[in-house]
Amino acid sequence: MNVFYNAEGIGDTLIVSLRDSDRDLKQFNRKGDVARIFNKENNETIGFNIFNASSYVTIEETGMVSLTEGLVNAIQDILSKNEFHEKLDVDLSSKFVVGFVLEKEKHPNADKLSVCKVDVGTETLQIVCGAPNVDAGQKVVVAKVGAVMPSGLLIKDAELRGVASSGMICSARELDLPNAPQEKGILVLGNEYEVGQEFTKK
Repeated sequence: MNVFYNAEGIGDTLIVSLRDSDRDLKQFNRKGDVARIFNKENNETIGFNIFNASSYVTIEETGMVSLTEGLVNAIQDILSKNEFHEKLDVDLSSKFVVGFVLEKEKHPNADKLSVCKVDVGTETLQIVCGAPNVDAGQKVVVAKVGAVMPSGLLIKDAELRGVASSGMICSARELDLPNAPQEKGILVLGNEYEVGQEFTKK
């Protein structure tokens, strides 16, 4: 789940995004201050728009809103007050974590891509990476599926040249770190970082 709010840009509306869907398949059902967006073919909920949001909850961030248990509970309460009784299933674990590159292999269909197996503590992810300096044995920053990059890019499960990829190995520039080098290349971390820990800007 991702939540967005921009009072100046789009008005007092909290946008709750649960999953992607083809624009042509979207339909809306509004009750009170809440519009449910759903897939008209399978009735799967895509998200909610909460109008007059500031009358229900105080949002101090602009753009991507940090997910907390309190915010999730508040959104759940808003939905109930507006007669939507769907239960939100939200993963509040960190989406930016320290990973360890276990393996790196050449992509079978692309000279400049590598297929990496990356241990992120709770699981091992297969990530296709285009950085020239990625290699086995490195500690790196991994943006997991569901992460939103500083640029606004949402990380999704993808298939790159026929190979599945779940997440992204990040460069300092992609993480918007101060004094990030401009040349291509992932950020390689030192041994002071533990695999699986949350990565935060220092």
